[in-house]
Amino acid sequence: MNTTQPRSTEENEIVLGQGMGPLKFGASMDEVRALMGEPEEIEESEDDDEFEHQAWNYLEEGYSLYFDREDDYRLSCIETDHPGMRLYGEPIHSKSLEQVQELMRRHGHGAGEVEKVDTGEVRLSYEKEMIDLYFDENELQFVNFGVFINDDLEVQWPA
Repeated sequence: MNTTQPRSTEENEIVLGQGMGPLKFGASMDEVRALMGEPEEIEESEDDDEFEHQAWNYLEEGYSLYFDREDDYRLSCIETDHPGMRLYGEPIHSKSLEQVQELMRRHGHGAGEVEKVDTGEVRLSYEKEMIDLYFDENELQFVNFGVFINDDLEVQWPA
């Protein structure tokens, strides 16, 4: 198993429903630790959160990795502001909302749902694709994406 930390642009490729680079949805905490090392910070969910989870923050690398108790603490969601993040082979950090929508359209997705959030950012959401993209001053800042869930709300772990 590769134990180097993901740094190259190829390893920062977001694959919808699958993961990012060597980080694959469904990986155990031990598998993630072997790949990434110890997180700089571990956050536990609040008592009133809908889903009990742990977030492992790799601040220097620009990753937050989420493990839900309901999913036996397997990797189910990634949030990243890594400047090398790519989607469909294209760099997307700092792209405009329109550029990201066009990229998604070229790959068979709709325009997505656009909403201004309380913190002032604009969120572009693709519910079926399980990805939210956050823009500040019309530049993509960070992405939150997760494992696919079917119509019966069952997690669809990658093969």
